[in-house]
Amino acid sequence: MKKEGFTLVELMVVIVIIGLAAAVVMLSIPERGGSLVTEAERFAARTKAARDGAILDSRAAWVAVGPGGYDIGAAHYDWAEGTRSELSGGRDGRIRFGATGLADPARLVLRRGERRVAVAIGEDGNVHIRR
Repeated sequence: MKKEGFTLVELMVVIVIIGLAAAVVMLSIPERGGSLVTEAERFAARTKAARDGAILDSRAAWVAVGPGGYDIGAAHYDWAEGTRSELSGGRDGRIRFGATGLADPARLVLRRGERRVAVAIGEDGNVHIRR
C-alpha cells in the first residue's frame, strides 16, 4: 500500500529554506534615505568642495549646520528622514574655511536610531569620517 503526501521533515526543510530566502531579501533592502555612512560621506564631500572653493576663490566659505540640514553657499541640503545632527566646534553652528583652506575645527555627529557616524574637520581643513 503506497501513501502519498509529504513527511514532516520535508515540510520543515521547505519552511527553513523559505525563512532563509526571506532573511536574505530583508537584509538586502537598503535603508530608507540611504545609510548613515552614505549621509556622512555626502556631507564630507560637499564640505571638502566648500574648502576647495574657498582656496580657489581666495575668500572664506561657510558650512552652516542645522537640525534639518545644512547650507553651503546658496545651496541647502536636507538630512535624510530620521537623521539628527550635533555640531561641536565651529562658530554659531557654522564651519568657516579661510582663503587658505584652514578651518574652524569642528565635529559633526550624525545619529539615526542607535547608529552614529562622526565627521571631523581639522584646523588644517581636512575632513575625516569616524565610524
